[in-house]
Amino acid sequence: MSTTQAEVAARSAHDISNSYQDTNNMYLAASDTRLDTGNTYLITGGAGFIGSHLTEQLVARGDRVIVLDDFSGGSRRNLADAASKGGRVRLVEGSVLDAELVDSCTRDADVCVHMAASLGVTRIVEHPLETLLANVRGTDIVMEAAHRHRRRLLFASSSEVYGKRMATGLTEDADCTIGAPNRSRWSYAIAKQFGESLANAYTQDAKADIVTVRFFNVVGPRQNGAYGMVLPRFVEQALAGQALTIYGDGSQSRCFTSVHDAVSAVAGLLVSDGPRGATYNVGVSDPVRVDELARMVIERVGSSSSIDFIPYERAYGSGYEELGRRVPDTTALRARTGWEPTRTVEQTIDEVAAWQRQQASRPVRGTPARRRRRRSIVIAA
Repeated sequence: MSTTQAEVAARSAHDISNSYQDTNNMYLAASDTRLDTGNTYLITGGAGFIGSHLTEQLVARGDRVIVLDDFSGGSRRNLADAASKGGRVRLVEGSVLDAELVDSCTRDADVCVHMAASLGVTRIVEHPLETLLANVRGTDIVMEAAHRHRRRLLFASSSEVYGKRMATGLTEDADCTIGAPNRSRWSYAIAKQFGESLANAYTQDAKADIVTVRFFNVVGPRQNGAYGMVLPRFVEQALAGQALTIYGDGSQSRCFTSVHDAVSAVAGLLVSDGPRGATYNVGVSDPVRVDELARMVIERVGSSSSIDFIPYERAYGSGYEELGRRVPDTTALRARTGWEPTRTVEQTIDEVAAWQRQQASRPVRGTPARRRRRRSIVIAA
């Protein structure tokens, strides 16, 4: 890199000093003074769906968090509660594709958690190039910085890496079967497999301390349905009295995992002892059919909505491949952390509905235009 270390440091100071109150006065820029207690965690995508919940949990237990986010999918509102906890959150607005910025944030942290990614079925199918470049380059930059500064790293992967493999009790070392690369549906899975392979290479060749988690269909408050996430979309449609749209015949099933349970697993892995380079499934083992989920949402919300079934070809174009069923084996996670899921799908539906009602009741306020960034990515959900 041609930029000198002094220039990198200056750039970091400039970006950090520009942390600011958001336009609704919901986020107060935190002090840069390091705390004497707890660890300092860098969370890329920390204002996003999973990242913001993890930020809250780490802050609640006394840790400090540097959030690196470009707000293309995350929100300052998501950080309102965590940011009010005595200056334990430092917000840095920027992209994981900015290697200089990632380097400075990594240097200031004790541990890194890489959550930022371009995701969502709609975005993946419509913008496969953006998905691949953002995920592959972003992961490469973050892992290189963590290795350079000898920081422990937790990499957020996905059950999508199993590809077409449909089974009950999928273990972390099960074979993965990805579809043809000319089908854009698989670009996200390919990028996540690259990330896992890169993590393994750093562990084996450079003795890096990296742990990988594979999330299985994490759902909950703050999740955005705009990119094809099924539960928030169903709830939004039910609250509006609109028909719930199911792509395909609804027989496909998913293991819907509460975001609270997911971040509990991550928080446990961050402080537990275990082998470097290990991978852990994070998800419940009770699959729910999508048509059953739609009926549950209608009932829990108290809606009179109907259900419409739309062929995949009409929604995503020809060649889209849907999967039937993936169920994780979480024996390794439980053995290392003692993790157990605590929330049911019904409870999560209620939480999502309550959150959406709360958002709908908020006054809409104008916000100033943001400066143009080098490249925009969507925050992991």
